[in-house]
Amino acid sequence: MKHFKSLSELSNSLPLSENPLFKLITCIDRCPDTCGIAEKKYTTDFYTIAFKKVLSGNFYYGRTKYDHNEGSMTYVKPGQVVELKNLKLEGSGFTIMFHPDFLNGESLHQTIKKYSFFDYETNEALHVSPREEEIMWELFRKIETEYNSSQDEYSKEIILDHIEAILKYSQRFYKRQFMNRNELTGTIISKFNTAIRQYFENSALQANGLPTVAAIAAQLKMSPGYMSDLLRQETGRSAIDHIHSYLISEAKNLLIGNDLTVAQIAYQLGFENPPYFSRLFRKETGINPVAYRKQKALTMLTN
Repeated sequence: MKHFKSLSELSNSLPLSENPLFKLITCIDRCPDTCGIAEKKYTTDFYTIAFKKVLSGNFYYGRTKYDHNEGSMTYVKPGQVVELKNLKLEGSGFTIMFHPDFLNGESLHQTIKKYSFFDYETNEALHVSPREEEIMWELFRKIETEYNSSQDEYSKEIILDHIEAILKYSQRFYKRQFMNRNELTGTIISKFNTAIRQYFENSALQANGLPTVAAIAAQLKMSPGYMSDLLRQETGRSAIDHIHSYLISEAKNLLIGNDLTVAQIAYQLGFENPPYFSRLFRKETGINPVAYRKQKALTMLTN
């Protein structure tokens, strides 16, 4: 797999950028090959923000029938694996690429890390409506105009302001997509609960230990970040919060239903470190496992 450290390495077919840390590419209608690099599997040291209309190929944008009918935005951070196979585009599109060093000394250097969609896989790209597409194009053209004009001390700041505007709109549009996807595919929390229950029932606990966000996301064919954001949108809690709640619920049942020690219960639930189990239990319930067991035993006696 190829790793590109610089924009000049990225593709011999693309014109060189005047700025080695920043590049804009416009995909021309009826000539979509100008919008990307040759087919390959690669990683880069760059952030990439791209709008493209995919006609066919292995750069998938979701799992529903409408996915390829409208434009999609994708977001790739440094180090992420990108793979293109038999990709065919239609219409016009754009790509913005910039090195993290381009953000040095700017507020976006820190704030870009809060946009979790950079961690999404390509099958959770942002599908934009025609009006949303117009907004993205307006911002891209402002960046393009500023970049191609005679640059001065304000140019970089203006360019970065427009890039951050794209990211803020993307965050808004993703929330719309979360709600639309829930309507199409049902609530994510019910699917999540089914997946974690199956994890326990299918002996994955014994084979792999504690369930992780990545493991449950894989069962649901989602990236961990996208699944967690869907859950947070629907329930206000992250995926790891729901995993912890499930584990503590199982622990409560075991504490009341048999005479296993706290350590034995911890091991049975996949915890390798019983003190960590006790700390998590206290964090979730406000008391430690031994105190919980005594409290419930006393309640049963008095009833």
